[in-house]
Amino acid sequence: MFPLAEENKHVAQLLLSTGTCPRCIFRFCGVDFHAPYKLPYKDLLNELQKFLETEKDELILEVPNPPPKKIRLQELEDGIDGIDNLSQNGEGRVSVPEDGSIASKNSNLNVCNVCLGILQEFCEKEFIKKVCQKVEASGFEFTNLVFSVSFPPQLSVREHAAWLLVKQEMGKQSLSLGRNDIVQLKEAYKWITHPLISEELGVPIDGKSLFEVSVVFAHPETVEDCHFLRVICPDCFKPAKNKQSVFTRMAVMKALNKIKEEDFCKQFPCPPNSPKAVCTVLEIECAHGAVFVAGRYNKYSRNLPQTPWIIDGERKLESSVEELISDHLLAVFKAESFNFSSSGREDVDVRTLGNGRPFAIELVNPHRVHFTSQEIKELQQKINNSSNKIQVRDLQLVTREAIGHMKEGEEEKTKSYSALIWTNNTIQKKDIEFLNDIKDLKIDQKTPLRVLHRRPLAVRTRIIHSMESRYVDEHHFHLYLKTQAGTYIKEFVHGDFGRTKPNLGSLMNVTADILELDVEVKHFIVEVAVCTLNSAKVMLLGGWALGQIGIYLHLFNGYLKMVKISQ
Repeated sequence: MFPLAEENKHVAQLLLSTGTCPRCIFRFCGVDFHAPYKLPYKDLLNELQKFLETEKDELILEVPNPPPKKIRLQELEDGIDGIDNLSQNGEGRVSVPEDGSIASKNSNLNVCNVCLGILQEFCEKEFIKKVCQKVEASGFEFTNLVFSVSFPPQLSVREHAAWLLVKQEMGKQSLSLGRNDIVQLKEAYKWITHPLISEELGVPIDGKSLFEVSVVFAHPETVEDCHFLRVICPDCFKPAKNKQSVFTRMAVMKALNKIKEEDFCKQFPCPPNSPKAVCTVLEIECAHGAVFVAGRYNKYSRNLPQTPWIIDGERKLESSVEELISDHLLAVFKAESFNFSSSGREDVDVRTLGNGRPFAIELVNPHRVHFTSQEIKELQQKINNSSNKIQVRDLQLVTREAIGHMKEGEEEKTKSYSALIWTNNTIQKKDIEFLNDIKDLKIDQKTPLRVLHRRPLAVRTRIIHSMESRYVDEHHFHLYLKTQAGTYIKEFVHGDFGRTKPNLGSLMNVTADILELDVEVKHFIVEVAVCTLNSAKVMLLGGWALGQIGIYLHLFNGYLKMVKISQ
């Protein structure tokens, strides 16, 4: 059933006569169900013409200041140019050939003066197939998609002009037409294209999908349609750093809502002129939202930064924790780039032991996104086999929200460290025993000199929760600390020229320095397979001697394991 009623005839005749396509006529008549829009364009035009025909097969054109006589359909010939551009007072006429198609100089149909061809050839099956071919050739892995379109901002100006025309004519009949009564162009376009895309690609359209197919349209011929708005409403068009033009859709809509109707009609023709060409497609792009991989890493090297160490454009070390992990992920996920984050960081010469530091990597625009748990395990093993400087555990895909939890409460966390301390004066075991009794020591730390170039100058209060000392020789001892997260351990030991007070040197009344530092991310019992029974080598966990911490060896499922007992 044709969607227009007798009461819509006047508006439909008016719009068709001024060069508006059938689908836009449906929009202005408030047709809000999908089926009519989905019909092929030529069928729609034929049906609309039949609806508007008089008993004598004549189409009466009712426009402001109409021509003095009727146009007989049977008298029209194929070579007629089509819609004559209307002058500002609306005078003009339309030519409709017998075959039902609308002819123009550059194509086999007249270009709609409102949608500029968007609801004509760009929602037909032929164009949708081209879009889908582009998607299939992109190499992305997806099970659903979101389809987005970007229309030229001048479409809003043209729709506004057509609305004012229809509103004026309906007012003569004591009828009204609000802006919200018009079906939005994007809505109508999606009603038509979504089923076609879904059928062609065999996947559903889902607004929450991370895979997006976007089509950007432009219409150079009418690009100046918006320019008069900037003169009348200059405050609506402010330059933005990330925008190439001030004439964005939002800016144009803001100006249209602000401008007076009479001022608009003085500056822009109502109805809008018919263009010579349809819109052009600037780009068809495919993109996948970021996916996130998280896990924990241990760092066993004292010559490895967490992130690339580059000073004044010169690379200082050949690799980093970030790169040793992300290089593998980029290759497997086929991502364009990545962003690395972690719960805290360690210095280049500090090892990270324990159960590892939590990290997350955001993979930007990945082409592959679906992995089994076994494939993730194999990826983790591949990372671990590639270097003896780091090891990764608990690798898994996570949500964006989970990444936020990683850094929550960092200042309230407790961190554990093991340090090898040197003193200038000779010491005995009794000289360090008092450290074991110190609990919840408050210290004030000015921003260390070594990080002052990248951190603001401030005094931060931190807490040393506990310390445990183990004598080595008259100039060395091990110190195990539990501290508030964010404590600068090196500065607590040597004092940083008095910028940390109190410090270990002042407590012992000696000059102290730190030779080695390890961070234990969490207290726990860890079992690490260090060699097989066929191997003659045993790798000591963290490089510590067996007699210095509570470690024992035992056999487990064919592996020689070294177990560190939590202190």
